[in-house]
Amino acid sequence: MKRRIFLSSIATVALLGSALAPALAQGLPPLEQKDRYKVGFAQTESNNPWRIAETKSFQDVAGSCNWDLVYTDAAGSAAKQVSDVESMIAQGVDAIFLAPREEKPLVPAVMRAKAAGIPVFLVDRSVDPAVAKAGQDYVTFLGSDFVDQGKRAAEWLIENFKGDKGVIIELEGTTGSSPANDRKKGFDERIAQDDRFEIVASQSGDFARDAGRQVTETLLQAHPDMNVIYAHNDEMAIGAIQALEVAGKKPGEDVTIVSIDGTRDALQAIIDGKMGVTVESSPFFGPLACDTLKRYAAGEEIEPWVKVEDRIFTKENAAEHIDEAY
Repeated sequence: MKRRIFLSSIATVALLGSALAPALAQGLPPLEQKDRYKVGFAQTESNNPWRIAETKSFQDVAGSCNWDLVYTDAAGSAAKQVSDVESMIAQGVDAIFLAPREEKPLVPAVMRAKAAGIPVFLVDRSVDPAVAKAGQDYVTFLGSDFVDQGKRAAEWLIENFKGDKGVIIELEGTTGSSPANDRKKGFDERIAQDDRFEIVASQSGDFARDAGRQVTETLLQAHPDMNVIYAHNDEMAIGAIQALEVAGKKPGEDVTIVSIDGTRDALQAIIDGKMGVTVESSPFFGPLACDTLKRYAAGEEIEPWVKVEDRIFTKENAAEHIDEAY
């Protein structure tokens, strides 16, 4: 495989043009401006509506952005995702958009791409910031503020809970992933500030509907007095609703459910009175990815975090937005 070489001398910057100077100054691989790019998108999995919507967003934008898209699906395996990135490097892509399954295992893939002279853009999840840094090892992170999402879910619960004591079970996302780590941190720290609430159990449901159902079934038996479920995503929340109904409990009445993502099923559950709130986490990264790549190729210094601003959906506005949900 022919590897690209980055040069950092002043003479090289002059030869390549001032548009590449910011990338070289930061130690990042440069990206020349041209009419068409070969772009890799390394997806982590496709087992839920959020991931499917994200993938479609990249596929839809590829035509309008003049990309030849190289798409891979790691099927929930960090090891396969590392291999997918290595395959993209071997194919000589111009840039890689990576949605890391977990923070630590994907760091080597980021570093290999950088060594090969290929700029990497992290999408919707990040990697371990103690090892790989935005603006140095990869260009930027495109995504939401997961800590704030968890905090906003907790604040809605604090403001809207009607009982005297909130007994919470927490359905965590994929162990080791940045959304799971941060959504837990944001919620747990905020809810701890109100002594009406206690988190009695917290367990991973891997962001999956069926796993969320199974974990809820198990935790219900251990904590029959629980009356709040906080799910790190809507798929687990929908699974929890199924488990509650089988157990003879009424979601939305016996148990308050708060979640994150903003899927169509979650908005419908809110309309039906089964869920209290879902904090949006938009999957529509295609247009943002296109714009960020163009800015980078044009020589702009990209901010280390291209932040997505998320809405919040409750009974007051769920019906208004359900037609645009995925």
